[in-house]
Amino acid sequence: MRTRILDFAKSPWWIAGVALALRVAYVIHMAHLIPAAVLAAVPFQNEVGNVAAAIAQGNGFCCLFRQPTGPTAWLSPVYPLLVAAIFKCFGTFTLRSFYAAVFLNCICSALATLPLFHAGKRIAGSATAIVAGWLWAIFPAGILLPFEWIWETSLSVLLAAALLWGTVKLKDSSRSWDCALYGLLWGISLLTNPALGALLPFLLTWLVYQKRSDRARQIRLACVTLGAAFLVCVPWTIRNAVQFHRLIPLRSNFPYEFWSGNNEIFDEGSRQLNRITRYEQVHLYAEQGETEFLREKMHMAVVFVREHPGLYARLVGQRIVATWLGTASPFEDFARTDSLLARFLLGWNALALVGIVVGMVRLYRERRAYLLPVVAYPLFFPLTFYIAHTTLRHRHPCDPILALLIAIALAGVRTPEARKIV
Repeated sequence: MRTRILDFAKSPWWIAGVALALRVAYVIHMAHLIPAAVLAAVPFQNEVGNVAAAIAQGNGFCCLFRQPTGPTAWLSPVYPLLVAAIFKCFGTFTLRSFYAAVFLNCICSALATLPLFHAGKRIAGSATAIVAGWLWAIFPAGILLPFEWIWETSLSVLLAAALLWGTVKLKDSSRSWDCALYGLLWGISLLTNPALGALLPFLLTWLVYQKRSDRARQIRLACVTLGAAFLVCVPWTIRNAVQFHRLIPLRSNFPYEFWSGNNEIFDEGSRQLNRITRYEQVHLYAEQGETEFLREKMHMAVVFVREHPGLYARLVGQRIVATWLGTASPFEDFARTDSLLARFLLGWNALALVGIVVGMVRLYRERRAYLLPVVAYPLFFPLTFYIAHTTLRHRHPCDPILALLIAIALAGVRTPEARKIV
């Protein structure tokens, strides 16, 4: 019996099964607390649900706010297309579609255990990989967010973990075909969540650096990777150029995100009418069109940053804190809230941050050769959100790798080459 339990604990498939069970259990628990009519409609009242409904109804990739406002590049295409397929199978804005979308999120989140385990095994050894897998299985955000957000967040989690696994695995390969498959994975990832592109230069540079004796060949293989990713993304880029008569490689919404986190509402001394309403912004979007709407938002954000450099620096600092601790004022919020769940999450985030820092230090000391592809996730992936605005949802795609760093902090690096520095 003891042997069977140990085999169970060591199997990444069993760990993934437990992760899936925990996520589905949370869905079932929450679904019993919310009326069915609300579940069928409210989770889809966002840009993804609106565009997916338009696609399912044969109107194309358009209608960002459920109005006939024409084509949009606000979102990258992969996840809205998946939700549109769900709508085609189970009905638009139905309870069955909600459960299908949430179950897809749960599967993606649970499956991230597999690439996380195999990447962790190469980087830090089997024992640490097992710890990382179990940490990810019980990671609070991994359990909560598949239900909370009908968005690409959980799919991005799976892709982010797969990118790390693909990167460390490709270190030992010199075949063009493997590089092309790696590029295909990058292309799909970029069309799902362009924010993952912040990792591309660091992971690819690390791969080129690994074989200094044949640098020219490594550069050629890197070009194969980039070429494959480009070929995956270029049809969408061409579509955007045809529709909007300008270059939009992946998605267009950054100006709005930048403005929403940096505007006069944050200036306590402003004499403007400081309020933002969804009705007002939807009306402006419909009146101006997507291109002009976003151009104006970028202009307003740039002016705000230029006129309020000190305030902007303070907002960036608050966003950094919020990215890692869940709120810009964690101590005050911990003392103020009467929610045990909120206090648990704030405490978890604080302990996790300590583990992440300790894990990075241990990785630097014990397996420096793998330092860059791992620490690229916490150091470089969130930079865009520091600039614009952030929530734990934005950070979530790198959470499996954070679980690996925490596992390294707890279990160390246990491989035959643990102290070999390349």
